Amino acid sequence: MTEQRMRFGAFIAPHVPPDVHPAIALDYNLDLVRHMDKLHYDEAWIGEHHSGGWEIIGSPEVFIAAASQHTKTIKFGTGVNSIPYHNIYTLADRIRQLEYVTRGRIMFGMGPGSLPSDAYMQGIVTADVRDVLEESIEPLVRLLRGETVTMKGKTFNLQEARLQFPPYTAEGPDIATASQVSPTGARMCGKFGLSMLSLGATSSGGFNALAANWKIAEDAAAEHGKTIKRSGWRLVGPVHIAETREKARENVRYGLQRWVDYMAEVASIPLAPPPGVDPVDHLINMGFAVIGTPDDFVAQIARIREQAGDFGAFLNLDHHWADSVETFRSYELIAKYAIPKINSLTRPGLESEAWIKQNHEKFRGEMSRAVKAKIDQYAAEKGNEALNPDIVAHFEETTK
Repeated sequence: MTEQRMRFGAFIAPHVPPDVHPAIALDYNLDLVRHMDKLHYDEAWIGEHHSGGWEIIGSPEVFIAAASQHTKTIKFGTGVNSIPYHNIYTLADRIRQLEYVTRGRIMFGMGPGSLPSDAYMQGIVTADVRDVLEESIEPLVRLLRGETVTMKGKTFNLQEARLQFPPYTAEGPDIATASQVSPTGARMCGKFGLSMLSLGATSSGGFNALAANWKIAEDAAAEHGKTIKRSGWRLVGPVHIAETREKARENVRYGLQRWVDYMAEVASIPLAPPPGVDPVDHLINMGFAVIGTPDDFVAQIARIREQAGDFGAFLNLDHHWADSVETFRSYELIAKYAIPKINSLTRPGLESEAWIKQNHEKFRGEMSRAVKAKIDQYAAEKGNEALNPDIVAHFEETTK
């Protein structure tokens, strides 16, 4: 039986410093997904945010529609749509349209919204967003699976609601719920038989909760007669790779400190190091980030597997720690050297090379005998004097 291969991709919030020209920032992210597509990455998840200056994509659907026209095989996910900010019927209709625009390369991610400022500007009470998400999941799933839905909630009233297109593929889009430390996302994943998107999987709290949250999802699935697959479980964490550890550390000095400040002061994620501690050392030592070589990335995947068990995909939490040249190089090194090692893609070629080396004398002898037979045959037909002496000398020298 063929071993299940892990998928790889990026979770693109995105994180672009606010002093970059907005048009250039959007072009950068389009270039990134084109680059990933050429490197045979599997997935790119695009975030939705409306404040803070860094996370500049307000509509992942619009970005994905554009990016899909410049790529061939990479799949796109809304990572994630903030459900409390939308009319759920029109959101489902947009996702269905994206199924057709992308020719089935769309995944639908759902979450409550990560920035309280986004909710505040829309007059939404932050304390209510998870309840809104929870009551919205069932009608969204049913609509996307082609059902007609009559259902009323605190924020919606669906009356014989149905989408005009059937799913693009028989199974419809992959649907995922966001999960961090809280059990809410895991429980919803199991209750509705959805995929799970574990954000912050390498943070201390997220890493420690991985196995527990998967168990919560499995228990909820069993309770509601659903099945969930580990192949649909995606884990997110930040990575920057270079040819050496020293170069990787040098690369991220470009923007890591500013990113840490943003995460701590705007996104309210406590990643700042203790006073006097180098932020690069801090993120590496706590296991949150890989800043090193392709082999360090391979080791991180092994560490996560040991903690969580099998999972289907790892997504790099995209960032601007390094400049664009070194960031693109990081994706290239992962694709060329780390992913093949994790998924054993180069093993047959390496085994073939080793086999030929081990049997070198045998194959060399067979080749020499075959060539000598043709030389002898020619000499017998034309006479020894017809042989080119340089060819004969070269043959004798190379077969010693």
